[in-house]
Amino acid sequence: MRELENEFGTRKKKEDMKPVRKAVFPVAGLGTRFLPATKAMPKEMLPVVDKPLIQYAVEEATAAGIRQMIFITGRHKRSIEDHFDRMPELEAELAAKGKDDLLAIVKDISPETDVFIYIRQPEPLGLGHAVLCAEPAVGDEPFAVILADDLIDAGQPGIGQLMQAREARGGGNVVAVEDVPREDTSRYGIVRSTAIDDRTSRVAHIVEKPAPADAPSTLAVLGRYVLEPGIFEHLRTIPRGSGGEIQLTDAIEQMVPAGTTYAYRYAGKRFDCGSKQGFLDATVHFARKAGYAI
Repeated sequence: MRELENEFGTRKKKEDMKPVRKAVFPVAGLGTRFLPATKAMPKEMLPVVDKPLIQYAVEEATAAGIRQMIFITGRHKRSIEDHFDRMPELEAELAAKGKDDLLAIVKDISPETDVFIYIRQPEPLGLGHAVLCAEPAVGDEPFAVILADDLIDAGQPGIGQLMQAREARGGGNVVAVEDVPREDTSRYGIVRSTAIDDRTSRVAHIVEKPAPADAPSTLAVLGRYVLEPGIFEHLRTIPRGSGGEIQLTDAIEQMVPAGTTYAYRYAGKRFDCGSKQGFLDATVHFARKAGYAI
């Protein structure tokens, strides 16, 4: 029976560690940086080449073995539900016209084996609040959080890399990180950590959007998390943080003293599709990857 060593040097049976089976997608934001395009269309439905951002995120989760998708939605987000729903009339028309390739594409958007759950976030109180809204669907299991704005092109799914890092440590929280210019630290959660290996480090401190002069490092948390269900207790009790919102970073910081929170330098290329430049860069990158002349 295989055992894993956790951060305190004790041993934990692999069979006792719950697997990550659920992913949370916070998609309730207004997408104001892309107005007027996002006035009537969710930013997560903006297409990079021929697929919307949210589909890239769901495909990443599916490729990592996750089969339960939990969307935290808001007003005017119905098109996300429609996108992942079946459309029998379209499928019938494609089948009748012998357009089998297009039929396969349409069916693959929402595999029948996947579970899609939609939960309305009643008011925009931040990422931490959005994650807390998922608690009834997540329950007492570890789970992933994927932000569609951060589009990652990687040989191995980005969230899958974090899941493997969690397994290697015998459980705990794992956040995806990469180095950013110091002048950009005020845009991210920033961690101070101690290296364990080339990609994994133990988090000693995490702070949301510090000024460059106050940042403990330039190691920034990106839109991929694997979290233990204990995070919900902290999300329920922490005071509102930066911007008057319930910050996921603040809840993670409260779990840091246990020594079970890790930063992982994922392998892959990230595009910040929350910005127009990042969205444009992603479109060019994936168009070239698909063979289009750009």
